[in-house]
Amino acid sequence: SIPLYVLAGSDKHNLRSNEAAIKYFLMGAFSTAIFLLGCAFIYGGSGSLSLSEISLRMSIVGHLSEFPALIKVGVILMSTGLLFKVSAFPFHFWAPDVYEGSPSLITAFMSTVVKTAGFAAFLRIFQICFAPLHDFWLPVILVITVATLAVGNITAIYQHSFKRMLAYSGISHVGYLLFAVVALGASSSNTVFVYATAYMVSTIAAFAVFILVKEQSGSDQFEAFKGLGKSNPFLAFCLTISMLSLAGIPLTAGFIGKFMAFSQVLAEYHIFLTIAAALLAVMGVFYYLKVVIAMYFQPAERKTIAVPTVFKWVLACTTIISVLIGIYPNFISNLF
Repeated sequence: SIPLYVLAGSDKHNLRSNEAAIKYFLMGAFSTAIFLLGCAFIYGGSGSLSLSEISLRMSIVGHLSEFPALIKVGVILMSTGLLFKVSAFPFHFWAPDVYEGSPSLITAFMSTVVKTAGFAAFLRIFQICFAPLHDFWLPVILVITVATLAVGNITAIYQHSFKRMLAYSGISHVGYLLFAVVALGASSSNTVFVYATAYMVSTIAAFAVFILVKEQSGSDQFEAFKGLGKSNPFLAFCLTISMLSLAGIPLTAGFIGKFMAFSQVLAEYHIFLTIAAALLAVMGVFYYLKVVIAMYFQPAERKTIAVPTVFKWVLACTTIISVLIGIYPNFISNLF
C-alpha cells in the first residue's frame, strides 16, 4: 500500500491529489494497524500464523461455542482491515475522495488491480482459515454486502462527475464480489476470477476514454461527453460497451460475472440478498446509461479527439475481451 500513497499524491501541484494521498495514508495506516491486531489475536488463539496450520486447528474444533474468544475477535479485526482494502461499507468513505483526487491513470490502477488483489486475499483467508466459523461471520458479511450494494448504487445516481460515479460504482461491485464470500464454496474462486476480469476490462476501457475526454475538455462532468458519438464513434462505442458490461447487460462480460455471482448465492438459498441485489442492479443501469445518452442524444460542438496508438490498442483489446466473454463465457471460465 505504501507505493499507492505516493502514487495518489504524484500530482504534487494539485491540492486535491495531495489531499487524496494524505487521506489514503491515514486511513490505510489505521486499517493496517487493525488488521495486524487481528493477526495477533488469531495467533493468540491458534498459536500459529501459517494459513494451513490455522485451518487445521480450526477444523479440529467442533461447535462454534468452543472456539476461543481470541479467534472470534481476531476474525472481526482482520475482516475490518480487509473490508477497508476493498472499500466495502462502512469502510468505503475514503474511496470516492481518493479516486477523484488521484491522477486518473492511478485511479484506474487502484480501482482494478489493487481492488482485485485485495479481494483475492480476502477470499483466500476466509476460504482457508475462517470457513469453520461460517455461522459466526455470515450474518455480519451478509448485512455488509446488502449495505455496500445499496450505498454504492444509490449514491452513484446522484453524481455529476463521471470519475466519482465510477468510484461509487466500484463500491457497488464490491458488493457483488462479496457474494462469493457469503456463499463460500468450491466455486467461489472461479466466480471472483470471472467477475473481477469482467470488471477490470470494463473499468480500464472507461478510464481510457475518460482520460482522453478530460484532456480535451478539462472537465470530468457528464456534459464533457456530449456529442462524442458523432465526433469520435470509436471512443463512444468502446465506452458504451464498457458501461453496458458494468451494468450487467447480456452479451457482455459483466452479465456473465453477475450471472455466476447470482447463481452462487441462489444455490445457497439467499433469496432476500438476491432480490435486493437484483433491484439495486436495475438502479445501476440508470446511472451507467447517463453517459451513453450524453454521447448519442445530446449534441454539442466539439473537435475530434486524437487517440494515441496505445489507447487504441487498449480500447480495442478490452472491448473485444468484454464482448468475447459475454458471447463465449467458457473462454475465461476454463482458464481458472
